[in-house]
Amino acid sequence: MHLFIAALSTETNTFAPMPTGLSAFHDYFYREANATAEPPTLMTEALHKWRAGAERLGWQVSESLSAIAEPAGVTPGAVYEGLRDQILHDLKAAQPDVILLQLHGAMVADGYEDTEADLVARCRALCPAAFIGVALDLHCHLNAPLVKAADAIITMKEYPHDDVGARGQELFDLAVRSLERGVRPAMALADCDMIYLYLTKVGPMADFVQRMKAVEREPGVLSVSLAHCFPWADLEEVGARMLVVTEGDQALATHWAQILADEFYEMREELRQDYPDLGAALDRVQAASAFPITMADMSDNSGAGAPGDSTFVLREVLERGMADVALGMIWDPMAVAACQAVGQGARLSLRIGGKAEPASGWPMDIEAEIKAIRSGLIQHLGEGEEPLGMQVWLRLKGRVDVVINDLRTQVYHPEAFTQLGIDLAAKRLIVPKSLFHFYSPFAAISQEVIFCATPGRVNPDTAQIPFTKRDLTYWPRVQDPRAL
Repeated sequence: MHLFIAALSTETNTFAPMPTGLSAFHDYFYREANATAEPPTLMTEALHKWRAGAERLGWQVSESLSAIAEPAGVTPGAVYEGLRDQILHDLKAAQPDVILLQLHGAMVADGYEDTEADLVARCRALCPAAFIGVALDLHCHLNAPLVKAADAIITMKEYPHDDVGARGQELFDLAVRSLERGVRPAMALADCDMIYLYLTKVGPMADFVQRMKAVEREPGVLSVSLAHCFPWADLEEVGARMLVVTEGDQALATHWAQILADEFYEMREELRQDYPDLGAALDRVQAASAFPITMADMSDNSGAGAPGDSTFVLREVLERGMADVALGMIWDPMAVAACQAVGQGARLSLRIGGKAEPASGWPMDIEAEIKAIRSGLIQHLGEGEEPLGMQVWLRLKGRVDVVINDLRTQVYHPEAFTQLGIDLAAKRLIVPKSLFHFYSPFAAISQEVIFCATPGRVNPDTAQIPFTKRDLTYWPRVQDPRAL
């Protein structure tokens, strides 16, 4: 057997003005045929599982491009085509029996609203007899063209995504089982009529993940995935979808997909979360008696396409005279370069943040001491290692510590602060720029976690997203869309 593996991943916020150009891939992660020679990242962890599994079975492995960019706006068509065609060139030369692809599922390019379906369909045309398996982020746009082109699709089940390796292994095992038994999987989709954000680690969502796993133990069922969708994409088919993969039984796949979609829809009101605005969230912090408290700057999460350089929280913290605060990371290559020029230990006047677009707010002029400058560090998300770029720890008045960096990336782990020397246990407030990925490791060190609907590009109120292409009868914009 001959296995072909590749990765192409970014998540497109079609409302964001910054395009996802070729440099975004090269800056974050771009490897030609050798990603598995390095430690795994979030979007290459599955490739490591696939190579290891194939080599245990004595299979030949051909590895192609792994190109990953931090989410932003639409990718230029020529950039996508160049990345796609490099993978297809390698695929044509390899002519494998099995193709396994780590994609995102929410990448949009000029002229290609569904790049994943386009890529997989072209893979199918080149290798019509090959088994094609696709691993996706759960914030994907699942639809019929992609399901038709692939043999099996599996999404992550957990948000935060700490199960990437497990899902990659699941896809590999499914491919082996299908090849050994000579039965191609059947897949079915069901629409949940919902657009929302779902933290899977606690409450009813944690229970629903266990429900999905229980259905996977039913006879004939191979895999169950819930595609949460990526809300900030102005596309016709944005929305949560249930996907069930069975051992060749289309009726069974359709049966379970609809049952689970209906169950998920019926629990929608249980899934509502409280997202206080910035003022209310900081009021809660100032009234608290147990610390530290982690407050997520949700709307400036670069992992959903926001710039990552907004100043709204920092400005409010300073205006309130709050002390013992750690905030980061503010993406500002210009400020990082200015700090490098004067070095660690220096004091300087500096203008930070607010540079990328109107949703960033205004730049802030600060007086700061440079406590540390570091490069080459990583942070963990599950087993994956994510780069942090060049980081600078700035100490402002009132013991307010701010981390700036030159690589757009959200905060996944306290390592983004502690590796610089910041003692988070001594803080009253910790502010990571992230939606949910920060949750597990920060919850472990915090007395309370507040999900704050800060001003910014990716406000978590999905009922207010200004869609122009999608039917607006979805929950929570409509309380019971299926009754209409």
